[in-house]
Amino acid sequence: MCIFGEKLDETALNRLTEFEFAFSDMDGETQRFFYHTSKTRELDNLLGDIYHKILDMERAIIRDLLSHTLLFSAHLLKAVNFVAELDCILSLACVAHQNNYVRPVLTVESLLDIRNGRHVLQEMAVDTFIPNDTEINDNGRIHIITGPNYSGKSIYVKQVALIVFLSHIGSFVPADAATVGLTDRIFCAMGSKFMTAEQSTFMIDLHQVGMMLRQATSRSLCLLDEFGKGTLTEDGIGLLGGTISHFATRAEPPRVVVCTHLTELLNESCLPVSEKIKFYTMSVLRPDTESANMEEIVFLYRLIPGQTLLSYGEHFCPLRYCLHDLLVYTPSFIKPIYVMQAFTVRYSLSNKRKFSLLLMQGVPEEVVKRAAIVLDAFESNNNVDKLSLDKISSQDQAFKDAVDKFAELDISKGDIHAFFQDIFTS
Repeated sequence: MCIFGEKLDETALNRLTEFEFAFSDMDGETQRFFYHTSKTRELDNLLGDIYHKILDMERAIIRDLLSHTLLFSAHLLKAVNFVAELDCILSLACVAHQNNYVRPVLTVESLLDIRNGRHVLQEMAVDTFIPNDTEINDNGRIHIITGPNYSGKSIYVKQVALIVFLSHIGSFVPADAATVGLTDRIFCAMGSKFMTAEQSTFMIDLHQVGMMLRQATSRSLCLLDEFGKGTLTEDGIGLLGGTISHFATRAEPPRVVVCTHLTELLNESCLPVSEKIKFYTMSVLRPDTESANMEEIVFLYRLIPGQTLLSYGEHFCPLRYCLHDLLVYTPSFIKPIYVMQAFTVRYSLSNKRKFSLLLMQGVPEEVVKRAAIVLDAFESNNNVDKLSLDKISSQDQAFKDAVDKFAELDISKGDIHAFFQDIFTS
C-alpha cells in the first residue's frame, strides 16, 4: 500500500496491525510511503522483485548479444562495406544506363578530351541541353571563357569538374566520348559561401586560390568562376591576371578553366602572350554585330573559340521588372505557368497578333490579354495599372467609405465605440 504526504504514526500502525513500513521515495515534490501487508509479503516471498529481475535478464541478454556480435565484428564490417560499395556501384550503373553515359578512358598523360560533355544535373532540369566539347592538352593548358550573363559559362565549368570526378571514381560519364588524364586534385574557386565561416565570400575565394597556387601540380584541375568580382574592378583584374600569369609561366602548369566578366583582362598588358592560354566564349546569335535589342538576341549555349566584350547584363533588368509586374498584378487563381508562358512567347515574337498561339496552347484568354497590356505599358514606359476586379473594387470602396466616416466624426461629441463598431460591422 502507498500513502502520499505523511508517514503513518505509531497509533495508526497499532490499529492497522497488518501494515508494516517498507520504504519511502519522492514522486516529484510529493513523498510516498510504502507499506507491506501479509498478502504482499506472501507475494514477495513467492515472486520476489519480478520487475527488477526482468530488467536484469534483459541486460544480461543484451550483454551476451554484444559479446557474440563482437566476435564476428570484422566479418560484419566487411559485409557492411561490401553492401555499401555494391549499392553505390549499382546506383552509378542505373544512372549511366538511364542517361546514356559512356565509359571514359583514363590515361597517364596530363590531358582532357571530352566530346559533347553534359552536366549531370542540369540536363535533367531542362528540356534541351546543349553539350560542349573540352580539349585541354600541352598546347593550351589554360582556358579563359568570356561571354554574356546566363549563357552557360558556370554550368560548363562545373560540367568539366563533374566529368573528371566521375571518371576517377569508376563511373561512366555524361558525354559521347571522354579521355581523362589522371588527376591528383580538383581545385575550385566558385564563389562559395560557408554559412558557418566567419569570412566574406571574397576572403574564402582568396584562400581557395592561394591553396590552388601553392599545391596545384601538372596533374591538377583548377577551376575559377568569377574570381576577383568581390572587390574593386582594378583589384580583381590584378588578382585574376596575376593568377593566370603565374600558371602560364610555369614549365608544367595544371589544367585551368577560368570564367570571367573582367574583359579588361583581355588587354595584352594584363596577360602574357603564351601558347598555353586559349580564349573561348559562349556563342550568341544576333542579326548583326551592332544589335543590342533583347528580342533579337538568342543564346546558343555553345562554347566556341574567341572573345567577347559584351555581357548584356543591362538587358535582363527590364525583363525581370516586367515579369515582376506581370506576376504581381495577375489574379492568384491564374496558374503561374501560364504567366511565364505568355511572357516567354511575347518576348520571342515581335508581332502582337501572334498571341493567338498562346490561346491555341491552352493559356486562358484573360492571361493573354493581361500580358499584352503589361508588356505594352512597359515598352511605352507607362505605369502598369492594377486589375479592376469586382472584389478589389468593392474593397477599395469600403476603405474609402471608412475614411470619409472618420473624417466626419466629431470625437468630442460622437461615440467612438459606436463608430468603430459600425466600421468593423460594415
